[in-house]
Amino acid sequence: MRSPLPLPLPLTLLCAAFMALPAQAEQVGCVTTAWKLIGANHKVCVEAFHDPKVPGITCHVSQARTGGVSGSLGLAQDPSQFSLACRQTGPIQLPAKLPENETIFTEDTSVLFKETRVVRMWDKANQTLVYVAISRKLIDGAPANSISTVPVMGWR
Repeated sequence: MRSPLPLPLPLTLLCAAFMALPAQAEQVGCVTTAWKLIGANHKVCVEAFHDPKVPGITCHVSQARTGGVSGSLGLAQDPSQFSLACRQTGPIQLPAKLPENETIFTEDTSVLFKETRVVRMWDKANQTLVYVAISRKLIDGAPANSISTVPVMGWR
């Protein structure tokens, strides 16, 4: 029996890049906040995602979505209004090497230059995972943020 051929370096790098991608969110639902005569309504949507490197953690992020004609066409810039909640939803298994901070989720909130990003930090002294959601304008930054913490404890 022959051993499998090794993957070419470019294909190996591509596979590694896909494995390191931030989490993909699943939409939980939306609530209309303002009715629009033409185009989509303004709303707040909630999405759920799992920490890709720490099994047992689920985060929910709510974000404002701009409606109207520009929102319907995907051209609107969503406001930097969001909230974050992360909870233990199963046994937590910390990897052997957990980076001090790592981006685990990103989502564009405008056609260009703006995104919501969730970064995981490890507070070793308090045995707590800290999740921070920030709104970023790639040009000059933005101070909007939200935080959620998950103490690492046993699971029953």
